[in-house]
Amino acid sequence: MTPRDPYADLPTTPDDFRRRYDELKRSAEAKRARAKPGAMPGNPVPLPDGLVIHEEVIPGGWYWTARIERGQSLRLVSDHGTSGVALMFWNAAEPTERYNAADTIKLQWNAVLTKGCVLFSDMGRVMFSITDDTAEGWHDTLTGGSSPASPLADPTTPGNPIARNTRDNLRLGAAKLGLSRRDLAPALGFFTPIRTDDKGGFLWQKGKIQPGAHVDLRAEMDMLIAVSNCPHPLAPKEESIPKPIRALLWRSPPPTVDDLCRIASDEAIRGFENNAAYYR
Repeated sequence: MTPRDPYADLPTTPDDFRRRYDELKRSAEAKRARAKPGAMPGNPVPLPDGLVIHEEVIPGGWYWTARIERGQSLRLVSDHGTSGVALMFWNAAEPTERYNAADTIKLQWNAVLTKGCVLFSDMGRVMFSITDDTAEGWHDTLTGGSSPASPLADPTTPGNPIARNTRDNLRLGAAKLGLSRRDLAPALGFFTPIRTDDKGGFLWQKGKIQPGAHVDLRAEMDMLIAVSNCPHPLAPKEESIPKPIRALLWRSPPPTVDDLCRIASDEAIRGFENNAAYYR
C-alpha cells in the first residue's frame, strides 16, 4: 500500500494560502468570541495588602527590573494617565528565550492585546497571560518605544527635563539582569493607544488612557522583566510629559479550568501544552 503523502493537502498557490489563512482566522475569531463571556473572573481592585509581594514606583523617564515567579502576577498602573510604558521579558532559566511580538500577533490573529490574550515567546510557549485590562486594549506590540533619535528624548522638550528613552533604558535593564544588547527584541508597549490606518500607517488615538488604568499579567514561566517608563515617540506633546507609574508583584489565584487565556484559541491551547511539556 502506497503511504499517503502528508503534504498533499497543503496549499500551493497564493490564492490557496490566502483561503487557508482566512479559514484559520475565522476559526480563531469564532472561538475567541465564544470564550469571552464570563469565562474569567476579574482580579481584585484594589489589591489587598496580603496579596502584594512588592510595589515599585517608577519615575517618569526611568526603568525597573525584577524577577517574577511562575504563578505570580505583575500589575502595571497608570495613575496619571501616562502613555508609553514598555515591557521586555525573558525566560529566567534560559534568557535566550524571550518575548516575541510577531508570534504574539500571528498566533492570535490579532494585534489588539487585552484581557484573555497571551504573550508568546520565540519558542512557542506562553510567557504572560493578560488577566485584567482596564485600559481596554489600548496597548501596542507593533511600533516599539523611543530611541535616542526620538524628539521626546530631547532634554529641551518642555516638561521633559530628563533626556532618557526606552531603548537605552531597556539596554540598562538588560545589563542589570546580566544580559546584553543582543538579548533585546521589540518590546511591548502598555497604555500606548496606537492603531493603523488603511494604508498601514500608525495613528495615535488621543485621550484613550485614563488615570488609574491598569493591566494584570500572570506569569506562566519564571521570568526576568524590564519596564521602561518613557513617553512614546508618537505621543502628542500634551500626553508625552513623563509621570510616575506603579508596578506591583502580587500573588494571583491559580487558573481555573475555564480560564479565558487558556481556552480562547487553539494556538493558546497549544502554547500552554508546550509550557506543560517544558515544566514536566
